[in-house]
Amino acid sequence: MDYLPIFLDVAGKKVIVDGGTTVAARRIERALSAGAEVHSFDPDPGDEVRGFIGQDNLIHHDRAPREADFDGCLVAYGASEIPERDASLYKWAKKHGALANVADEKEFCDFITPSVVERDPLTIAISTGGAAPVVARILRARVEAMLPAAYGRLAQFLSGYRDRIYAAIRGGTARRRFWENMIEGPAGDAFLAGDEALAEQLIEADLVNGGTENLRRGEVWLVGAGPGDPDLLTFKALRMMQHADVVLYDRLIGDGILDLVRRDAERIDVGKQAGNHVLTQDETTALIIKFAKEGKRVLRLKGGDPFIFGRGGEELEDVAAHGIPVVVVPGITAAAGCGSSAGIPLTHRNHAQAVAFVTAHGKDGLLPHDWTRLARHDQTVVVYMGLRFVAEIAAKAIEQGVPAEMPIAVIDNGTRTTQRVVVGTLADIGERTRAAKLKGPALIMIGTVVTMRDTLGVDTTAREDTHTMELVARDGL
Repeated sequence: MDYLPIFLDVAGKKVIVDGGTTVAARRIERALSAGAEVHSFDPDPGDEVRGFIGQDNLIHHDRAPREADFDGCLVAYGASEIPERDASLYKWAKKHGALANVADEKEFCDFITPSVVERDPLTIAISTGGAAPVVARILRARVEAMLPAAYGRLAQFLSGYRDRIYAAIRGGTARRRFWENMIEGPAGDAFLAGDEALAEQLIEADLVNGGTENLRRGEVWLVGAGPGDPDLLTFKALRMMQHADVVLYDRLIGDGILDLVRRDAERIDVGKQAGNHVLTQDETTALIIKFAKEGKRVLRLKGGDPFIFGRGGEELEDVAAHGIPVVVVPGITAAAGCGSSAGIPLTHRNHAQAVAFVTAHGKDGLLPHDWTRLARHDQTVVVYMGLRFVAEIAAKAIEQGVPAEMPIAVIDNGTRTTQRVVVGTLADIGERTRAAKLKGPALIMIGTVVTMRDTLGVDTTAREDTHTMELVARDGL
């Protein structure tokens, strides 16, 4: 993050806007709407700036600013498009302790102005740190389209209950939950539907009856985070990530996903990888139970789907035995996500009419699968947790009678920007994987569906940055 996002109180404070341009007009408009005392400067302002002259809290000067004008100034905007004036504005602003922003001159900016969506009193600011303002404008348009105007009125309506909620409900966590239940529950729904009287009635009932027992009750949410791409999260997963008090996550969580968790939630890395367990399974489960008994909403965030080789069932057995409420949210499992991302279908009428999900890793190393039963001509085999055993899996399969030319793919960091795909046959996949030096997490797909990667035309390049390398053995497939 290149800039600290803050909202500045300028009500009654002096704000200077230099220039008669459209940009200057927007700065004047924004400052006036925030209650500032605005001093605009330009000897020949354009029509948009002239339109503000005469409004309360605006003083227009038919000249360029001078140093003395900056005395007592809090914020100074430069929008004259005259380099000498912009440089002087910045110098004088700094001398008098004001924050300065000169349009399109980054070296003369103490701050940047974001794209703003307003639903008074609700304000949403969007910024790219000056890197790509057009992206911010596009996002602003999308937010404008999806955010009903009624949300501003809802914020104003609910603000009247702040003192009463503070008095009636003890503890920050309980209050936050009450607010969440009020906004996203029946009361909020009633207000947004236009029935303010019903909303008041529901809130009053909650305040009188309290419902405080539920506000103190702990819960456990077992949530699948998908194979890595944050865009593959479900809406329900995202909602729970925003409401959790404490988050326990593992190493398979993709970059950017934790950024979507509520900012003030406690975060604990319980990630496990071969030979390096941060916490044992029993320690993780005990921690989940401990937090839930303290009345917290505990989010157990797992890569992929928690019930497909995610040991979610094991964790929930002990949690349920303590009578703690549990919610399970499925995620896109690695087989579906990585296969699609790599352009390899799990099934195809001419290749595979069945799919088998297996894990390679057992307590004592590679599991003794019957590969002739699994790797058939009409079935796709998806192997989880098998990167360390790729060569051994291939050798075992050939030894058991699976054809050495059977296609196989290893998808490393599937769906992420660092995705890499190594394709070969059972005979050479071990050597190819070693050469690629894959780091994982990785998924293995075995079957003739792998050859469809050449013909489907799925665009996977958007997930691979310029530093990644794709190793594909096309010959003989």
